[in-house]
Amino acid sequence: MGTLAALLAGKRIRTTEDLYRAEVEGDIENVDGVLKITTIRVKYYLQLKAGQKEAAKEAFSSYLVQCPAAQSVVGCIKLQDELELEEVA
Repeated sequence: MGTLAALLAGKRIRTTEDLYRAEVEGDIENVDGVLKITTIRVKYYLQLKAGQKEAAKEAFSSYLVQCPAAQSVVGCIKLQDELELEEVA
C-alpha cells in the first residue's frame, strides 16, 4: 500500500485511512509435499476527487515495479491486483 500511496501523493491524490484501503487474500497450496503461498490477491479501494481518476490509474499501472515487497516475491508468487475508484465530493 505504501508504494502506491507514495505515487498517488506525487499526483496530489490523498490516501488517508478514510479514503484508501486494501483487502488482501492468498492461496496456499501443496506443491510437491510442501505448503507454499502460490497467489496473493490485493484489491485497493480509493476515494478521490473528480478529475483524478486518470492520474490514479497511471500510478496504479506502474507501482508494482517500484514496490519492494512485490519485487521480493515476483516470479515466486503470482500477484493479482485491482483498483476500485470512487469519486467523492
